[in-house]
Amino acid sequence: MSAGLSLGALCAAIWLYLLVGRGRFWRGWTEPAAPVLDSYPAVLAVIPARDEAAVIGRAVLSLFGQAYPGPLHVVVVDDHSRDGTAEVARRAAADANATDRLSIVPAPPLPAGWSGKVWAMEAGFRHAQAHATGAPYLLFTDADIEHGPDAVRRLVARAEAGRLALVSLMVRLRTRSFAERALVPAFVFFFRMLYPFAWANDPASPVAAAAGGCMLLHRTALEAIGGFSVLRSALIDDCALARAVKPHGPIRLDVADSTASLRSYDTLGDMWRLIARTAYDELRYSPLRLLAAVAGMALVFLAPPLLALFARGGAAWLGAVSWAAMAVAFVPCLRYYRASLAWAPALPLIALFYTAATVDSWRRHVVGRSGEWKGRVRGAAS
Repeated sequence: MSAGLSLGALCAAIWLYLLVGRGRFWRGWTEPAAPVLDSYPAVLAVIPARDEAAVIGRAVLSLFGQAYPGPLHVVVVDDHSRDGTAEVARRAAADANATDRLSIVPAPPLPAGWSGKVWAMEAGFRHAQAHATGAPYLLFTDADIEHGPDAVRRLVARAEAGRLALVSLMVRLRTRSFAERALVPAFVFFFRMLYPFAWANDPASPVAAAAGGCMLLHRTALEAIGGFSVLRSALIDDCALARAVKPHGPIRLDVADSTASLRSYDTLGDMWRLIARTAYDELRYSPLRLLAAVAGMALVFLAPPLLALFARGGAAWLGAVSWAAMAVAFVPCLRYYRASLAWAPALPLIALFYTAATVDSWRRHVVGRSGEWKGRVRGAAS
């Protein structure tokens, strides 16, 4: 058997496994229904926010506009913002006639070894403990997340019905600019390939994942892991949290129907920085894992179109079949994002972009710029 034919057979076998054997990661793009409860427990929503004046008003309004039958209080942890984030949050609460249900908590100075967002989340958790709110659920949500009007009720109902320690939503990301339309659906597609939701939601599976923009935690589970100190330096804090919590109770991760991100990535450079900020953290800062990831991306996404276009005979046919398989797998994700299906055969080029940004993530780590975000670098105190 020729080298080309062997490579084509390997690509086809990989895509057969991905389609049928990896938790059906490419299927299931609707938020599941939620039961109706007799009563709804109190929820404390915590928003860590650093220089988020442009978006936090809409986030706060969306929480105070919830059709939630139980008590709902919002805590904004103002993480040393310089743009009036806290004042915008206060105005939003006033517009919703909910100033009595908003607390603004200044984040303490960032200790060395903590990532900024995780420290702000810890500050929100400590506030909840100190003030004895009694809320059994804590909703950690980003300042750029606009929640659908029934989002909290659905989250709590699923948590109560399934006795879940953590229930999380992969919110719908923005796809307005060319860069977002080209690259955002693949961001979610690759995440689901890495962390199949069906496996993450299976209590018997070691796979654990969450989406940091919207995470509802049962208070006892968070107390059981000692708060956020166990993931103090994590850049990919959501999945680290899921791994810590899952031994203490079942978790669930789904896509959102109506909850969406307001964060914009208007240029290819914005998307590049989004990927490069955390990709090497996902690889646990291992050069060997980086090499394996680059080789894997090349084999899974780049080899099939190269074989289809430049090989001959059976190798070309196997490459074409594998290329078609990846396009088919990508279609449900594109439909969820209401994106043109013409992006499906372009997935190899999109994967090349992600691979190059991952390599740049390694470079940033080497030069000491790992995890740079809003004027901070990983581990720097402020």
